[in-house]
Amino acid sequence: MSLVIQSAFLPADDPERSLAFYRDGLGFEVRLDVGYGDMRWITVGPPGQPQTSIVLHPPGVDPGLNDQERRTIAEMMAKGCYAGIILGATDLQETYEKLAAGGAEVVQEPFDQPFGVRDCAFRDPAGNLIRINQLT
Repeated sequence: MSLVIQSAFLPADDPERSLAFYRDGLGFEVRLDVGYGDMRWITVGPPGQPQTSIVLHPPGVDPGLNDQERRTIAEMMAKGCYAGIILGATDLQETYEKLAAGGAEVVQEPFDQPFGVRDCAFRDPAGNLIRINQLT
């Protein structure tokens, strides 16, 4: 049996700002951009890796959520503690510099972690924590 991670989902409360972060900042390609009313689902992914995508979705649209749960999601997103993902870069320093120069919110500059990983961290426009590891 062979499995891959095909899609990860991250909330995006401002699709245009999120698109700029993932497309222009990280260099991801847009694979789908689907609208429904005033909502958008944007699928992005790294060039050359068509099997792996991130779906940027409207937060709290699940019909099973109540108003209090939607408020909780909005509060957690505002604090930057609702969702996140870890990416890998062949050149961590270059990736860090590009994102920082583009105005992305820096959480942590490149750093050698005590558990053996060199990484950095940003918040995307929705507050999602984006950690980026140096690929070895």
